[in-house]
Amino acid sequence: MGGHEFRGLSGRLEFAVAGRQFDLVQTLLRLPGHGPDSGVEHHVWPIPDGPLDGTQLAGVIRLAEAAGEALDGGRTVLVRCYHGYNRSGLVVAHALMRQGRTAEAAIRLIRSRRSPWALHNDLFVDYLRAGLTTARLLEELAE
Repeated sequence: MGGHEFRGLSGRLEFAVAGRQFDLVQTLLRLPGHGPDSGVEHHVWPIPDGPLDGTQLAGVIRLAEAAGEALDGGRTVLVRCYHGYNRSGLVVAHALMRQGRTAEAAIRLIRSRRSPWALHNDLFVDYLRAGLTTARLLEELAE
């Protein structure tokens, strides 16, 4: 789980460019020049860091399923958005929940491993607590 920028050892922001370090890269915000290299499986599903409609939530669910399947198959996976906190956290948390963790356990694990700032988007936390499938159905009813 990561972003497109990181603070390097010098303290300056640096670009995070995925090459061939991962077998699968999932991108929720695509920026040119950030990879991955050709031949690396790459799923792109741009979503906002805000309210999601039913179609966007369905894409998040599909990404989480694909990430889980890849990990189960022994593959390395990168899920990334701009800062690597909210959108990527939503996908990773749902993948963890599909493995049997509760929403709270998935959120705690992500915050302990990535950053206390991970999943600070309260709406995304609400989606996880309700379950993404339920949130998707509710959003589709409202559309």
